[in-house]
Amino acid sequence: MTTPAAAGGRDPGLQPERTRLAWRRTTLAATVVAVLAGKAGLAGGASGGVLAAGVVCCAGWAGVLVVARRRTRGLAGVGEPERLPLRFAVGVVVCVLVTVGGGVGVVLG
Repeated sequence: MTTPAAAGGRDPGLQPERTRLAWRRTTLAATVVAVLAGKAGLAGGASGGVLAAGVVCCAGWAGVLVVARRRTRGLAGVGEPERLPLRFAVGVVVCVLVTVGGGVGVVLG
């Protein structure tokens, strides 16, 4: 008996579940960075630059959440999951970089 993957088809298996878990880990990491940036920004005596970096970090975090939610909904359907459009893939990379940049700005500020 041949499996769908061996026959050239898609094996649905656990791949969508692994992808959903990967998106959850990504959003969790972005949440930790945003929370730590917010904590540092709310600390007494935070400068305007630290506050601005915290806002940038939180905006990047929100972008990551939007793309991750869209992607996990796309994986929830039956059959072939929809592909992540290139604009969303580029968007999530930009959002992650903005989140990291804001977090670094808070730490160095």
